[in-house]
Amino acid sequence: MAYIKLDDFVFDCSKCHTRCDGISKGVYLFESDASFSEEYEQLLINKINATGKLVAVKSEIAGYPDVEVRDLTGKLYCYLEVKVQQRAFMSVEKRLPQSNLKPSETVALNLSDLLRYFDLNKSSQIRIVIVWFLLKRLCLVRREGFKVYFQTAGELEKIYTAEKSKRTFRRKSGEGDVVDGLHKGVTVNYHFSLKELKEWEW
Repeated sequence: MAYIKLDDFVFDCSKCHTRCDGISKGVYLFESDASFSEEYEQLLINKINATGKLVAVKSEIAGYPDVEVRDLTGKLYCYLEVKVQQRAFMSVEKRLPQSNLKPSETVALNLSDLLRYFDLNKSSQIRIVIVWFLLKRLCLVRREGFKVYFQTAGELEKIYTAEKSKRTFRRKSGEGDVVDGLHKGVTVNYHFSLKELKEWEW
């Protein structure tokens, strides 16, 4: 299958020879997913620190994004929220027809996290950037690799304000969502298009 530049979007999933399965996984292992994401958080931290221009560390403030970035003087530069996505939302056209999104271009973020970052961005004047690592979406990513996209919370809020409920989807709770009696799994997501993000040249 040819790799089409993002500028040439949209991919036609119905003609794809390596089509994503579109089957809900049903089992959501919260602790396993969190551990998997942390590997990519560390990869991002290492990437930033290797530049020698900024210092990135894992954030220790509850409710804040995953990674704290400062300049060499110690001044806060930004916070990064890291999302790792291996599955395409293959039923987005059916579930959210008013969104005008295609499966190949769609990425998701926990709605409660998104709204919290909007608030932090405004109330504390903290620059927040959401970073998506995309894996296994073969129209974009070679089989063993990944691609990275990002956008500021400020820009994402403009999209959210314009689109609102058109892009919100609540999935059913599944096995693994409840940990020690608490529902920790993400069930309400908000969706964006890759066309609204920037690609991080990795």
